[in-house]
Amino acid sequence: MNMTPSLPSFDLQLDHDDIRKLERDVWSNSSVPAELKINDTLYDINIRYRGSYTRGLEKKSYQIEFVNSPEWDGSTEIHLNAESFDPSHFRNKLSLDFMGELGIHTPDSQHVFLTQDGIPLGLYLQLESVDEMYLKKRDLPPGTIYYAVNDQADFSVKRKRGLTSGYQRKLGNMQDDHHLIHFIRSINAPATFQHEIHRLLDIENYLRWLAGAVCTMNNDGFTHNYALYLNRSDQRFSIIPWDYDATFGRRVNGDVMEWDYVPITGKAKNKLTTQLMKRSGFRRLYKDILGDILDTKFTVKYFEEKVMNFHSSLRPYVLMDPHFKDNIDVYDKEPSYIFQFIEDRSAFLRRELKYL
Repeated sequence: MNMTPSLPSFDLQLDHDDIRKLERDVWSNSSVPAELKINDTLYDINIRYRGSYTRGLEKKSYQIEFVNSPEWDGSTEIHLNAESFDPSHFRNKLSLDFMGELGIHTPDSQHVFLTQDGIPLGLYLQLESVDEMYLKKRDLPPGTIYYAVNDQADFSVKRKRGLTSGYQRKLGNMQDDHHLIHFIRSINAPATFQHEIHRLLDIENYLRWLAGAVCTMNNDGFTHNYALYLNRSDQRFSIIPWDYDATFGRRVNGDVMEWDYVPITGKAKNKLTTQLMKRSGFRRLYKDILGDILDTKFTVKYFEEKVMNFHSSLRPYVLMDPHFKDNIDVYDKEPSYIFQFIEDRSAFLRRELKYL
């Protein structure tokens, strides 16, 4: 197969019995052993499917753990996302890169072309896992990491079996859950919120994340699709974005999401945001952060070269992707769709900014 050398080549090598084991129950989180050849190096891995509703699609996403071999690129675990509902195939990376440019720690990501025993599976986005290695690579202090795995992770106390509902502890121990429980209780205690929140939350990090999520319009990202990092050195939480494929005017199923669908303060169900926005000092800080982003970064001029570079460099791989090669006309329309969204969304947010 003739390929330009610009994307890393990943080749999965699995036994037939293990393939059948995966396919027998696509909803299982049990891994099977396999090998992964990255360019010219072979790694021993454990592999399983990942995602929620996307597991029912023909093109699967994968979670990979490196075992009995050196870590790869400073990671012991990575994710391969099929990006099946994003016609551009690069919204996730575009959004995460944008969030990183706002000063927020984000997972590293890169596009790869995946084969299985040499047979094309398609174009994938390889995402870094947010775990202990993630912290070490960034020289961040040791801490606890929680994944927000469903919309119970909205920082509220209502209609929950427990205050850790919606969260999956990725790093840390059960004792750390007390910090998360105290954090959520403090968010829901209006009398002490103003005093407590500075001690418990990296507020600028959170407001920058909120501004980025509002600009890119990740509707799901306000109540899940993020990670919480509890920094053990200062005992404060910060937020890390995750899974930003449903952005820039597309819903999780790929349908159109109108540019005014998400309010300027994000999804109202997020209790932490609503508590912050009730206080004039936090609201002014958010207004200043968002205003600066609208002036300097959330513009067509800022995104134009990035979008066109992604589009042109990925196009040959879309044509080799057995699941999407027949939809190249849709792919070719996505840059103009994204630019129009940025114009419309930016204009909407500027109009709303004066009411903050």
